This record gives sequence, C-alpha cells and structure tokens, in this order.
Amino acid sequence: MDIQDTEPRGNRPGRRGFLTLAAAVGAATALGGLPAFTASAAPLRPTESPLLTAADAAKNLLWWQAPGSPGSMIEQGLPVGNGRLGALVSNDPSSEFLTITDATLWTGGPNDTLQSDGQFPYGRDDFGSLTLLAELTVDIPDHDLGSVNNYHRSLDLAQGLVSTSYDISGATYRRQIFASRPDDAIVLHFSQQGGGAYTGTVSLAGTHGESTTASGTGRYASFGGSCANGLKYGAAVTASSSTGKVAVHGASISFSGCKDLTVVVSGGTDYAPDAATGFRNPSVDPEHLAVTKVRNAAAHSAGTLLNTHVADFRPLFAQLEVDLGTSSAAQRELDTWERVQARYRDNVPDPELEAAYLQFGRYLMISGSRGSLPMGLQGPWLDGNDPDWMGDYHTDINIQMNYWMADRAGLSDCFDAFADYCLAQLPSWTDVTQRLFNSPANRYRNSSGRIAGWTVAISTNPYGGGGWWWHPAGNAWLCQSLFEHYEYTQDRAYLEKVYPLIKGAVEFWEARLLTTTVTDASGASREVLIADSDWSPEQGPLDAKGITYAQELVWNLFGNYRTATRVLGRDAGYSGTIDGLRERLYLPVVSPTTGWLEEWMSPDNLGETTHRHLSPLFGLFPGDRIRPDDSTPKDILAGATALLTARGMDSFGWANAWRSLCWARLKDAEKAYQLVVHNLKPSVDGSNGSAMNLFDIYQVEQGRGIFQIDANFGTPSAVIEMLVYSRPGHIELLPALPAAWAASGSVSGVGVRGGFVAALSWKNGKVTQATLTSVGGRTTTVVAGATSQQISLKPGESVTLRNLG
Repeated sequence: MDIQDTEPRGNRPGRRGFLTLAAAVGAATALGGLPAFTASAAPLRPTESPLLTAADAAKNLLWWQAPGSPGSMIEQGLPVGNGRLGALVSNDPSSEFLTITDATLWTGGPNDTLQSDGQFPYGRDDFGSLTLLAELTVDIPDHDLGSVNNYHRSLDLAQGLVSTSYDISGATYRRQIFASRPDDAIVLHFSQQGGGAYTGTVSLAGTHGESTTASGTGRYASFGGSCANGLKYGAAVTASSSTGKVAVHGASISFSGCKDLTVVVSGGTDYAPDAATGFRNPSVDPEHLAVTKVRNAAAHSAGTLLNTHVADFRPLFAQLEVDLGTSSAAQRELDTWERVQARYRDNVPDPELEAAYLQFGRYLMISGSRGSLPMGLQGPWLDGNDPDWMGDYHTDINIQMNYWMADRAGLSDCFDAFADYCLAQLPSWTDVTQRLFNSPANRYRNSSGRIAGWTVAISTNPYGGGGWWWHPAGNAWLCQSLFEHYEYTQDRAYLEKVYPLIKGAVEFWEARLLTTTVTDASGASREVLIADSDWSPEQGPLDAKGITYAQELVWNLFGNYRTATRVLGRDAGYSGTIDGLRERLYLPVVSPTTGWLEEWMSPDNLGETTHRHLSPLFGLFPGDRIRPDDSTPKDILAGATALLTARGMDSFGWANAWRSLCWARLKDAEKAYQLVVHNLKPSVDGSNGSAMNLFDIYQVEQGRGIFQIDANFGTPSAVIEMLVYSRPGHIELLPALPAAWAASGSVSGVGVRGGFVAALSWKNGKVTQATLTSVGGRTTTVVAGATSQQISLKPGESVTLRNLG
C-alpha cells in the first residue's frame, strides 16, 4: 500500500424548576436552527443554476410513464420537501393534487398522566398524531389524461425537482414542482411550447374543517385554525402569470388563457421547541405569516425561485457520489417502476437502480430533515390525518434507523433535527421520568426505589410526551445515536451541548441497575450488575431482568460517557464511578440449548424465532462490541451469527435493512446484498417491498400496507456499510462487496467514525485508490484486503492511498 499526495484540506429541581430551565436549554443548545415556522430574511438570489453533466443528470433521475392517483398518494405520489414542509405530488395533467404536511402539526400534548397499568395512554387525542396541513388542487379541465400524448414525469434527485411533460394538439406542456427551503414554500410552475395555454382554478383546502377565504386585491387564498391542544396553524396560496388572466372567484383562484402560471403555497404552525412556553411561539400568526411568505416568493420569477432552491439543495446532495457498476441498455430504457419489477422478476443485478435507491434515501433526508422536527415513521409525507402509530417517534429502532444514514452519507447537517429534538425534550423527559417512572403500577419501575436522570417511552411526541409503554433502555439508544454523531464529526462544541442528555441517561442507569450472582460454565460464581425488569422489543416476557438488549445498550452508554468526560475535561470522579459499574455489567453468553447469543439471560428461546427485531444483536450493529476479529471471543461471534441466521432473511423493510447491516458487519457480502435487493421487491396490493414511488411499504394485514420510511434510510445505510466500515481508529474498505458490484465502482463523501471522509474506487473487487480527508480526526488505521496502513493527518488534510490489497 502506497501513501501519496498528502495536502491541506446534586440536588435535582422539581417540576417547576425543570420547566423554567427549558427556555435556557432550547436557546443555549440549539444546533441546526429552531424547528419553527418563523419570519426570515430574504434569501440570496443566484442568477443562474449550475448545470449538471448529462451523466449526473441521468443517473440521478427517476421517471414514470403514468401519474399518481389521488387515492394512492402514498404509493404513487412523488415527494418534495424543504425540511419542514413535505408534499406528495400526483402529476395528473388535468388535476394536479398535492397533500401537504407540516412536521409540527401535531395533535395531543404532554400526555403525562399514567393509566392504571402505569403506562401512558396512546391515542390521537391524548398522545397525539402528526396530521396533514392542507390539500392543494390545480384543476385544468381541458387537459384530461385521456387526451394527452407522450406523458412523462420525473424526480430529479440531484436538484430536488419533480417535472411533468405531455403533448396536446401540437403543444408541449411542462410543469416543475419543488419545495424551497430558502423561500419556505412549495412552488409549481406551468409552462408550454407550441401555442398552448392554461385555464382552470387553484384551490387550497384544510383537512380539519377549516374555511378557506380569498383576497381579490391580494390574489391569494388562505385559511387558519387551531387544534384542540391550542396549536395554531395556517396556509396560503397565490398564483401569477405573465400572460392571460388570474383572479379570485369565491374561495379559489382562477386563471385563463395563461401561457405560463406560477403557484406558490406555504404554511405552518406556532410550534416552538420550548417546554417553558408549552411548545408554542405566541408571537406567530401562522395564517398571516403564510400569506407573507407566498407573496414575498411570488414577487420573483419562477426561474429565480428555482435557482434559489437548487443553489440550496444541490450542494448537500452532491456531497456523496456513488457508482456501483453499469446497468444494461435494456434496463436503462425502462422507467423506474418497470425497472423495480424487472429486477425482481428476472433476478438480474441492476447496479444503477441500486445506486439510485441509495440516492433516493439521501433525497428524502435532505427534503425531510432540515431546520424542523426530526422524521418519524413516515417523515413529512402523509395522505391523511390518521397515520398508523400516529406517525410518531419510535425509540426502539425506528427513529434511530432514520438517522444512521445521515453521517455515513455525507449529510451530517441533516442530523441536527434529531439532536435539536432531543435537547428540546430533555426538560420534559426528565420531569416526567422523575415524577412518574417509579409509579407502583409501572411494571418497569426501579426496584431500588431510586430515580435519577431521564428516560422515554417506546413512542414520543413533540410535546415531551410518551405513549405506548415505558422504554427504559430507550435513553441509552438515543444517546448512542447522539454520541455517534460526535464520532463522525469530532465537533467538541456539539458534544458539549448533548452532554446533559448523555449524563442524564447515565444517572438513570446508575439508579436502576441491580446486583445479582451468576455462575459461569466452570461453576464459578460472581456478582454482576443487570438491568431491572424490561421487555426485549417487541417480543417475549414483559418483565425480564438482564435482557441482552439493555445490557449491551448500557455497556455502550457507559463507555461513550467515559469518552465524553475525557474529551470535555468534566466529571472525572463521576466518570470513574461509572467505569467501575461498567466493569461489573453482565454481558450475554451463548445458550447451550440453542447455540444462539442469549436474548433473555436464559438458555431458552422465549420469543418468536424469526422476529423482526434484532434487539439482542445491538452489540453487532449499531454497536460494535461483537466483531469478526480477535477482539471477540469465538463462541460469542458464533452465537451472534447463529442468532442472526435463525432470525431469517425475509421480514419487513426496516427489519431487512437491520439484517443487512448485521451481515455486512460479519462481512457476508452476499447475504447483505440479498437483503438490499429484497427491499427493492415491488409492493403489490400492500405487500412488503417498494411502491411505485420507491417508498417502503410495510404490510400490516392482508391487502393493506403502510408507508414506513425507516427502510428507505436503513437500506442505503447498509449499502454504505458494505463499502466502508469504520470505528474510531479503524477503517476497512470494501468489507462486504457483493459480486454484483465487484467489477468496478466508486464512492466518495462517505463519513467515517473518528473524523474522516472517505473516497475510493475499485476494480475486480479490489481497491485501486482511496482518499481520506480529516474533518477533525488525527490518526487511524486503513485496512483493504490483506493490507493495512496507519495514517496521520491534521484537520483539513487529505491523503491518497494507492496499490491497496
């Protein structure tokens, strides 16, 4: 391996105290901007948009030959989003239809009264639910689908743009739709060539019984309302044309004889990430602000608005490029839905489609996770007000899986929404935990009778509230994700901000752990620390002690806390105490009955063999205590592999993604790849797999599937993990490269734990060149095949390695 081209590049406050601290927490720890609908300064206006090369444009373009149906928006609508607002777009020529979601339009509230069983209620009124903001329709009656020719719609992943074109009577009609973060609005631009014109109406409707009103002088329509919880919201739309006539009729906007038409819609709520104000910003009038935003945006040409959007969107998207090989000419001729079906039917690799699926996940991350709340089970893309599981934040895998991809895929800035959310919720989580967790009715209460720090429920909402059941180990898993972001970025200021979350979780577990005696295989007895009663998500006994899931998470949490205290120079004495507890933690053994890594501190299998969750394999992924090297006892590695094998290769999308990541960690490239391909299986009648628009569908009953977004992020994470594995101080290139991608390929912009970014290319399964750039890391060992090399860099420097493997 040659190295070349190094170059620069005590006393706990009560409830009142916690809530009075909330404002300070929200202000002092905000990372990526407030998740709120607020007035903002006018954005910079680029004069033109940088051109994409033909190759870049083609590989990042998804396309279809039919529009979406308003009755099947989840499966057929194309997603756009600006990080707060999300919309599904139908692209019907005669009736363009959008369902619009604001990530903060949540019903419910703090939900801090327990039921008789010591658990939280979990309904749309008490816990709450994410709901739609509005529906937008642009009716063009004389453009009926049956009368058009050459219909084509596309999603440009690289520029965040949905486009439609078709012909009628010799004229070609085009429309472009995008969600602009700088203008905080969704823009629809209709144009034509060949003498055509548009005549029709623009209608904006709420979904909670609101009445839309229109202003003739302002040429806009708007509505406002409030939820039962007092959350205010509003939306507005305006339209303009350089030709023809645009006017208000009743509650809608009409247009006639227009050779071009621009429609701008915006909206939001008065939500604010501040527990001290009840998560509200009383200074915001959402309807008035929506009107202001659409009128400000509409003062600029559609071209200017598009250039402004692309200048914001494209640099983020361009941070990672991937080439997994060349697809055939026949595959390239198929539209996206035909390709998905052909990939499954013919069982022939389609590397360009598989790379595009990764990039589609990145597109969704940029569109759904910037300057707002994090993405829950469906992100900001709904088709109604009753999403399954409320569209909430599940803390036993789903929200974490949503954010595994961000740092790996060159989108570290998109992680801020997750961290901001946790920081804003901390005062409420701490208050609720210390008031309610040790309720005598709670089956998960601390047997010690002590309570400290914070934890969460399996489901959380944006108001500090929990739902479903208590989830004691959920705090450790959230903190694992928070700390891993530091490992990627080496951002000390960030670590300082999230330190209260990590320390609070550690304090919770210091109070919760129990002492017991175990006997090892030789008959020797020893005292160990185990987790109190818990549930191994989401199966088996409801109140088992010492479950592997919790033991691994706490072992990981305590280790991360030690690192944080040393980096920050804080709490050395307390860190030493926690180190002592970590050394006494019970760690799982292999069952002599099943040969699997034990899940319940029992040799028996107490659950479903092929269960979707891989809870006892946390130490394999996303943790890395269990590794296929000499650091892991051979029996533990074999037991983990046997358990993963027993779980099977056919499950739901997110469960397949987790399995794929685990097999990648075990360096079984073909099993990891098989699971990636399995998630590309076409979904038919609600079956598990990818819908027409590539949303992952989770079959909940025969004939009914729902969109659950975590597989759209977890599967791309698996693809990256197959190409680059990292932990602080160690990078392995192509650890699980499948035969389908082995001929040649490249990837750049991959985040590496320890503070680096990697780019590499390969041929015939071997790395031909790799470049590492430091974003804060200093030293690491790079492994490729049978070779390894330690490198040392200063932040901003890069090194290129050649002749690897």
